[in-house]
Amino acid sequence: MKLKEISVTSIGNVKIGQTEDKKAMTGVTVIVAPEGAPCGLDIRGGGPAGRESGLLDPLAAAEVIHSVVLGGGSAFGLEAASGVMQYLSEHKIGFPVGDVVVPLVCQSDIFDLGIGRSDVYPDKSMGYKATELAFKKNGNYKDGSVGAGCGATVGKLLGADRCWKSGIASYAVELGELKVGAIICTNAIGDVYDAKNGKRIAGVKNEKGTGLNKVSSEELLYDMFVKPPVGMTTNTTIGIILTNAKFNKTQLCKLAGMGHDGYARSIRPVHTSMDGDSIYAMSLGDVEASLDVVGTLANHVICEAIKRSVEV
Repeated sequence: MKLKEISVTSIGNVKIGQTEDKKAMTGVTVIVAPEGAPCGLDIRGGGPAGRESGLLDPLAAAEVIHSVVLGGGSAFGLEAASGVMQYLSEHKIGFPVGDVVVPLVCQSDIFDLGIGRSDVYPDKSMGYKATELAFKKNGNYKDGSVGAGCGATVGKLLGADRCWKSGIASYAVELGELKVGAIICTNAIGDVYDAKNGKRIAGVKNEKGTGLNKVSSEELLYDMFVKPPVGMTTNTTIGIILTNAKFNKTQLCKLAGMGHDGYARSIRPVHTSMDGDSIYAMSLGDVEASLDVVGTLANHVICEAIKRSVEV
């Protein structure tokens, strides 16, 4: 059975909206499951910026959530989720608690304060606007230097002057009735490689800024073993796996963990103390499928999404 490429928005039961401040170079991408959906999370980097991550612990009571927000602004940008909550609550999406509807919204952010303005970041109004756009016909998701990827960069071991502009990108496939896709915002300290041929395609630039540095980020890091980089916790690659396969929260946490293999195949170095690498996984349908099959497909689509994210 052959894989067929599809749009990530065609997986179903999900709405995606995004907005950004192009001058400040920051933004948000909001993924909404209006009926609620099981979701898992796996964090491998040492410095994540997140909100309501505890909801996705298999031991937590919540079996579904209503939205995942990918954003810029580091910890400051976590305020965007409040705007998402407001919009969803106004439209009666969430859990009824007396006279109030409470949506469950999780968020992860990249650090983009050093690429644009450090005093402007996603806030409540930006989160509200992105959610509103998600509910317009077909939403407004697109790949590029937009949404959460507006201020994303990779290859930062030699500082902002030598980094490579990246963004947010998606890739999805269909295998029979099974659909698996990923949306990834690549903001890594490391270089990015094409997982198919191992070729380095983005990362630290040469001194003239005309192409890749001859020495890879891995090699640069080795040279820094005596004096590691200081103040470089300004990274984090974040993303979400979307599938119409039927999984519970525990299985989705495993699926998110399998997705990190795609990070490892495409980013070097990865999962460092200077990154906050995080992957969500959300089940949007009732298709019966093997977790191993879906996890392998997730690995594949994540690699392709990362590749596309540096081709902005």
